Amino acid sequence: MYPYALIDLHCDTLTGLTAEDQALLESLQNPVRRETAAAALAEKARNTDTLDLPGRHFSLSAIPEEVRWCQCCAIFVPDELKGEAAAAYYDLHRRNFCRQMDALSDRVLPCRTAEDIETAWNQNKTAAILTVENGSALAGRLERVSVLARDGVRMMTLTWNGENEIASGSATGHGLSRFGREAVRELERCGILADVSHLNDHSFDDFLTVARRPFVASHSNARAVCGHRRNLTDGQIREMAARDCLIGLNFYRDFLRTGDGPAAPDDLWRHIERFLVLGAEHCLALGSDADGADLPAWLDRPDKFAGLYQLLLDRGLTAAQAEGILWKNSLEFFRKNLFK
Repeated sequence: MYPYALIDLHCDTLTGLTAEDQALLESLQNPVRRETAAAALAEKARNTDTLDLPGRHFSLSAIPEEVRWCQCCAIFVPDELKGEAAAAYYDLHRRNFCRQMDALSDRVLPCRTAEDIETAWNQNKTAAILTVENGSALAGRLERVSVLARDGVRMMTLTWNGENEIASGSATGHGLSRFGREAVRELERCGILADVSHLNDHSFDDFLTVARRPFVASHSNARAVCGHRRNLTDGQIREMAARDCLIGLNFYRDFLRTGDGPAAPDDLWRHIERFLVLGAEHCLALGSDADGADLPAWLDRPDKFAGLYQLLLDRGLTAAQAEGILWKNSLEFFRKNLFK
């Protein structure tokens, strides 16, 4: 029923914020309450196995036994945090990721390369790749790129919706900064994949003039199908296909369809069709945005993610095409572009 494996390029499960967490995060902006809020967040990070909580979109315990799984786990840094506060927030959750890798080591293995992923699968474990969402984690300091690389970070979304030291996200209007150009080159030198999901069009165009290596849009759909500014234009998709990049389909309802009503499997299929028409079949992957967005009920658990294999077959794709989208395209991309 299920494919050999599944690779998901983006989830927010590691740092998924509850309403209580959000209140604590807002308190970090208040000098009077900052120390208490930071201590509370740190205490939670030390004691909560966020990657194995029931009721989440992604949970290690919910992965079907017959599916070998690789999950890219993002440390999401909110736009409200800048400078050293952003760096400290990153480090808090980096330590939490490492702690969970130790605590759950009978089921999950931290990975840096395609070979590591295959090692995890051969041990019947989930492969976990550490990523970052929001380049504010660099705190505007170029030397932090090598720090993140040593920490095992394999991919970094350059912005979230707002603007940081690197560039502007989809809710803002500027492009790549001078520091951002230097940061992109340093990311490539240190072996961290640049992730353009969340960039606005101006920043994306600027990025293309700097990037020399293949890059990723970890969780982005086709704007021609759903006109949200977070989705990729046809021109951007063609450019990424020409550069042998990687694009993860986002399951968020507002990025799947325009207008009222729930997102349906047909909506996801229309995005896939668009990518295929634009010559991006070899680039197409999954980037669920699990635990960071509202996912449709038919796509809100690991077994339902894996069920996409049958959906793609039912729509007329070959087994090779379906397996390419679910895992083979990502694994081959990692094999070519991730190095220790």
